[in-house]
Amino acid sequence: MISLRVRHSLSMLSGASHCSLFRGIHEGILEGGREEASSIHPTALIHPDAILGKRIFVGPFCTIGSEAKIGNACKLHTGSHVIGNTELGDSCCVLSGAIVGADLPGRTIIGSNNEIGYHAVIGVKCQDLKYKVGDECFLIVGDNNDIREFTSIHRSSKSSDTTVIGDGNLIMGSCHIAHDCKVGNNNILANNTLLAGHVVIEDCIHTAGAIVIHQFCHVGSYSFIGGGSVISQDVPRYIMVSGDRAEIRGLNLEGLRRHGFSTAEIQTMRKAYRKIFMRRDANAESFEDRLSEVELNRELAEVSAVCSMVRSIRDSFTESRRGICKFGHWRGS
Repeated sequence: MISLRVRHSLSMLSGASHCSLFRGIHEGILEGGREEASSIHPTALIHPDAILGKRIFVGPFCTIGSEAKIGNACKLHTGSHVIGNTELGDSCCVLSGAIVGADLPGRTIIGSNNEIGYHAVIGVKCQDLKYKVGDECFLIVGDNNDIREFTSIHRSSKSSDTTVIGDGNLIMGSCHIAHDCKVGNNNILANNTLLAGHVVIEDCIHTAGAIVIHQFCHVGSYSFIGGGSVISQDVPRYIMVSGDRAEIRGLNLEGLRRHGFSTAEIQTMRKAYRKIFMRRDANAESFEDRLSEVELNRELAEVSAVCSMVRSIRDSFTESRRGICKFGHWRGS
């Protein structure tokens, strides 16, 4: 779920190495005896200890703190700020009014080719009463993310955890990702999607906006959450949910097609879905029996997506998890 780059960054935070991820940038500035041209507005406030890459653009009234490391070809637009122990990868764009990092113990690491929207606040202190002043807290963001205006993404609540955003996500305006969340790759979080602490978002999920996800919930890959939903339990992989409180409505058929699942795979998944969720007499068999029936069915068990869906459901009923969203046998896929 989390990219190799992000996993590498997590290992860096574990204390195994104290080397800067941006050493190559620092050496690149000196290589050949000269710097490549950058454009820095005279009103920008840049601490002399900050490490700046090549070909950067820093607009009027920006600030770059003493521990900041700015990658090659980054652009900081008017009134944007990079502060604290913050590392900004190559080719990132920080738009006007955005704040990246904070003067806190710990670190904010932003990968390459990310755009951070107007007045977004990324890598600041969490909103959690468990946080103790002086504790280290961390945020790692991967590559190729589009983080839009007024979004807030907070650091972890304790030194033993990390807020993580993967690669290729579109996080639309006014979203909130709280402390210790784990967001995978290629997700679309529409406007006003709100994630409470410790939420796990896998890969390729899509929210329709104005949704709330309760702390510690898991949202499985390739799922879809309808607009205005309140998620208080886990959403299994490949499933579509909506409502307050959200209920299972069927397979995310359109999402599966768009992500390249074959017609044969989808038909087999529909058979498995019906066996699990669409019994006419809900009392005829237990939910455990339905899952076991799918697992023992040779035709269904040969399809990896079916196995993944069943495993996702079973994992949601382990001791530390919240179970899955409610469902009714009359609902189709």
